[in-house]
Amino acid sequence: MDKYICTICDYIYDPALGDPDSGVAPGTSFEDVPDDWLCPECGADKSAFEVVAA
Repeated sequence: MDKYICTICDYIYDPALGDPDSGVAPGTSFEDVPDDWLCPECGADKSAFEVVAA
């Protein structure tokens, strides 16, 4: 699964870790993260994220 980076604050969403503090379980792909999820660092919505280049 791809990692995604917030283009505002550089937070990395890692599917292996998820975001348990926001109710996103480890192993959740970015596509399966709820649309109302916000970046835990800066509060940006999912549209601010892009795939981390390999």
